[in-house]
Amino acid sequence: MSSAPPDPLSTAAPNPPAAAPVDAVQHWQSFPPATLNGIPPAQILWSERMPGGGHWSWRLRRGTSLRFVALNAGVNASVVLYAAHNPLERYNMPDSLKAQHTAHYTRGHVLMSDMGRALASVTQDSLGWHDPLGALLDNERMAAQYGTHRFEAHRNGMHRSGKDGLLIEIGKHGLSRRDLIAPVNLFSKVSVDEDGRFHFAAGHSRAGDIVELRCDMDLILAVSTAPHPLDPAQVYAPGKVGIVAWRSGPAPADDVCRTSRGENARAHHNTDQFYL
Repeated sequence: MSSAPPDPLSTAAPNPPAAAPVDAVQHWQSFPPATLNGIPPAQILWSERMPGGGHWSWRLRRGTSLRFVALNAGVNASVVLYAAHNPLERYNMPDSLKAQHTAHYTRGHVLMSDMGRALASVTQDSLGWHDPLGALLDNERMAAQYGTHRFEAHRNGMHRSGKDGLLIEIGKHGLSRRDLIAPVNLFSKVSVDEDGRFHFAAGHSRAGDIVELRCDMDLILAVSTAPHPLDPAQVYAPGKVGIVAWRSGPAPADDVCRTSRGENARAHHNTDQFYL
């Protein structure tokens, strides 16, 4: 007798018992142990296991760090950041790249706002390259490359673009389509040749790779785990990403992100002045 097909709405993790709080389910304990090195368990605030093609958002305090963990190979996590006190101040890709003379992010880099302040810093990184240039997968490109899987027919097996996922998330915080900014595509690598053509590095990340962002300001941060728009795969099968949040405290005086460049030191100084 053949078994029944799996329920697409089922999840691997059980719901917490009614008598226990929701955060009693500590997903971080099931992450690969090596990816949790250096995080004091007592400082952990929460964790999530984001499915491929998922999206979520948080309001985060200054001094909170997020460790993103690739739970599969070849994942992508598109991240956008806004200052919580006034979302008109937000991550500025051109200023951040120009100030740091770079076309990619890794440990020591700072994600700057359009007010010259440090919004977040890359404090740890096992890959050495995260893409700030490749933008977002939109519905048109997604349908042309992967076909259409709508929620009505496929439920949790639907296809959702990175653009739609992030629009849903920033909408929860009073933002709209005009507020959607260029993301940072964690775990993805895009290089540019001498003729200005973009090249996507397939297989750049492996399961167990990590990257950390420390919040240098109070932030609204949204994430989509939809595929990178330049990923040449012909099947919509984005991988899972784990996220652990913990209290790390603001950047100390000798922090590598603060001291790596004069421009970074000024961005952190501007942020510190804001919190006096």
